[in-house]
Order: sequence, then C-alpha cells, then structure tokens
Amino acid sequence: MSVRVTTDAFDPGAETNAFLAAGKGAGAAVTFTGMVRSSPDAPITTLSLECYPELAINQLSAMLATATTRFDLLAATIIHRYGVLRAGEPIVQVMTLSAHRRAAFQGAEFLMDYLKTDAPFWKQESGPDGTRWVAAKGDDDAAKARWD
Repeated sequence: MSVRVTTDAFDPGAETNAFLAAGKGAGAAVTFTGMVRSSPDAPITTLSLECYPELAINQLSAMLATATTRFDLLAATIIHRYGVLRAGEPIVQVMTLSAHRRAAFQGAEFLMDYLKTDAPFWKQESGPDGTRWVAAKGDDDAAKARWD
C-alpha cells in the first residue's frame, strides 16, 4: 500500500507496469488516471492545486487503509499531484489489486469518490476568462454517500 503526494509529473503507464509487476497472485487490477480537463466551452490553461503534503498523506493513507480492509485488496496505490499543472497532464492515479475484479473495481471507485470529496486539496483553474476556485459538486457528494 502506498501514497505519494508530489509536485513531480508521473508516467501513468510506467506506474501501472510497476504496480502490476509487484502483484503476484492477483486476479484483477484496476487503474484510474485523472487528468487536468479542458474543453472548448470551458478552456483551462492551468490548474493549481494547493495542499499541506503531510496532512494529505495522512488522510489519503487512512482512506487507503479503509479501502484495503473493506474490499480485501491485495495492494493499492494513490498518486496525487499538487502545484501548477497544465491541461492534459495526469493529476491523480489510483490502482487496486485483488483476487477478484469486483473488489478491484469497487476499491478504486471508493477511493476516487473519497478523493473527490474528502482529500485536502484546493483547486484553482486559470483560463482565458480569468482565475476561479473550484467548488465542491453535489454529484461527488452523492457518489461518496452511497458507500456509507
């Protein structure tokens, strides 16, 4: 189980390959990579993420421990960046490994739902129309609530 909170860019493919190489005996692996989104109707030049790395690592580690126990995961990793990121860059990667596909999928989905609502990151988008803080979304809260 590992958590990495970093300003460094990461290669999702290399991270996945390393994760899979360490997963002897597993029957299923799920990898989710979230990227900085920009669309023609809402263009983003940069996304700035602020956090207190030690707090983020502690909270993400607790989430990871909960998911590992709840879904009987054999391994799990969360990588989350902070700092200034450009459109299209990877921002987060969640990887889960288990004996069976359902647990791997549920573990990854559970972690992402909690990351979207409870992880201590503050996001600010910059684009042609200026800069704005990203507010929490009701859909994210509803997704997380289904795990309670």
